Amino acid sequence: MRLRVIDLDGSLAAQEPLRHRIDAGTATRIDAADLAGRLRIVASRSALQDLASRLQSAAGGKTTVTFYGSGDFHHLTAGLVAALDEPLTIVHFDNHPDWVRFPATVNCGAWVNRALELPHVRKIVTIGPCSDDLVRPELQFANLDAVRDGRIVLYPWRHPPSRVWGRYGRTRCYRQEGNHLHWRNLADENWVDFLDELVEAIPTRAVWLTIDKDVLGRTDALTNWDQGSLPLDHLIAAIERLAGERRIAGVDVCGDWSEPRFADPFRATLAYFDHPPRLHPSADDLAVNARVNAELIDCFARVLS
Repeated sequence: MRLRVIDLDGSLAAQEPLRHRIDAGTATRIDAADLAGRLRIVASRSALQDLASRLQSAAGGKTTVTFYGSGDFHHLTAGLVAALDEPLTIVHFDNHPDWVRFPATVNCGAWVNRALELPHVRKIVTIGPCSDDLVRPELQFANLDAVRDGRIVLYPWRHPPSRVWGRYGRTRCYRQEGNHLHWRNLADENWVDFLDELVEAIPTRAVWLTIDKDVLGRTDALTNWDQGSLPLDHLIAAIERLAGERRIAGVDVCGDWSEPRFADPFRATLAYFDHPPRLHPSADDLAVNARVNAELIDCFARVLS
């Protein structure tokens, strides 16, 4: 395993589980703070190009695990995956589906569609949403066509039926009854049995894991977004099972909290309306992120060795 930190927002490099690895030379820190204002929420083309040039020197033969701070930057996943060229399934843990079709930019709510545009990405499996993105999803420009066609497979942790007008049939993750999609709620299922089904349905040998810690509850993460309820031990068990059954081609982790700072009023306005009410966490509040990052790093070190 190669561990690297893209230091965009200052949320990671000072955390003990990462700081001592950076100091010891067992993790690489890539300074990108100057790009953060043009990458946060919506990425500019020039900022993505600048970041890509800085990441080239970090390439290597081992599986790379990348931490990069707030979930406001989750769209970096699409660029990380684009650097690969083998058939791939993305397994996506998140409280939000990130499947918005409009506008067709590189933004944290639409990166799943950017990843699906890559010829080597066969499928994206999203696990854990509880958010309001599933309330009347068509009005929120959700890519339900890709869900119907099986390119996006979405398993909420817990969510009531979604009101729709289109016809989407039935898949392994929902059934349509009239104008509602009735989702499978993983909170009501046996997790081991679900993981058996998950592994069987992955069509590729290689898997990319992307984790937004807002999929976890507040006892296990403090993020810039509304949070879900997936238990941490379920996330760890899923990582272990996937690593045991498939080759992990790469991992990225976001969902740390940082003060939103922007280069322009456009991004600031988007964040104002998308983020939940502003938090002012203390150091003690933020300690949960360092603890969970340490647990994730230990898990990756164990299963990717």
